[in-house]
Amino acid sequence: MEVILKDDVKGLGYKNDTVDVKPGYGRNYLIPQGLAVIADKANKKMVAENIRQAAHKADKIKNDAQEIANSIGDITLEIPAKVGETGKIFGSVTTNQLSEALKAKGIDVDRKRISFDQDVKTAGEYTASINLHKEVKHTVKFNVVSAE
Repeated sequence: MEVILKDDVKGLGYKNDTVDVKPGYGRNYLIPQGLAVIADKANKKMVAENIRQAAHKADKIKNDAQEIANSIGDITLEIPAKVGETGKIFGSVTTNQLSEALKAKGIDVDRKRISFDQDVKTAGEYTASINLHKEVKHTVKFNVVSAE
């Protein structure tokens, strides 16, 4: 089944992409949730017109994402956490904590755009990926330190 995505869907594609999905996934999830429409002739024509009109807006959004990536640069963030005697932290570091640490530095990044390269369960140095735009991805280093 061919559908046109109305929103970014993680692991599937970006807005206005035409993708092939299994009929049940499209019919029972994507279309009822408002994430996609069936890729018929009329919808394809409408999407082509929307893309044409939104081309300059997309350029501005990409430039803004690139500016955010440049402002992040090579900074290393300090994330405080409760650490046990063995170096293991209680719980784990979340994307929300990383987003708050970036906000404290004056950089506003939505927590949903941040993903960890590995689980953060011990004190130490890690990296996280920030998906600012479909063409602009950036990595940020952070240290998990004892909050005591």
